[in-house]
Amino acid sequence: MKKKKAQLDLSFGMIFSILLIIIFLIFAFWAIKKFLSFGDFAEVARFKNSLQENVDKIWRGQQGEWNPPSGYVLPKKIEYVCFIDFSIESRGTNREFYEKLRQLNFGGDENLVFYPIGSAEGLDSTKINNIDLEKIVENENPYCIQNVGGKVKLTISKNYGETLVTIKRNQ
Repeated sequence: MKKKKAQLDLSFGMIFSILLIIIFLIFAFWAIKKFLSFGDFAEVARFKNSLQENVDKIWRGQQGEWNPPSGYVLPKKIEYVCFIDFSIESRGTNREFYEKLRQLNFGGDENLVFYPIGSAEGLDSTKINNIDLEKIVENENPYCIQNVGGKVKLTISKNYGETLVTIKRNQ
């Protein structure tokens, strides 16, 4: 009888060890996923700050143009960077995005959104200062720039006599 009890104790110990290993593996995968999503969030925040800095540099001058040769880096799951004016109706080729992006308008003055919603790890919309939003969305609202292979290529410019900066796609 004691032999059978010892075998039962050993089995319980092995089952308990296997359960602990499974719990540790689940926690490890969860932690890795969180760490990677934090990296994506940092990349989006760096994009926003870099874009704002470059807009401000051009805005301070009388005229100029900035076209980063390698583009701005973003996570690949972000498909489009869109400039949008929520105070006017949608128009142009990206009209179908307007209603989806409208969910991100919380009554604030955001003018830059990332599509699809949720792909920017919590930084789905933000405001870029010193841009001529009316001119940018004149023909398309939202004005979206595609993220190709994790790179967004755009041109920031200001002509002589203008007070605000415009942003356009690179072809």
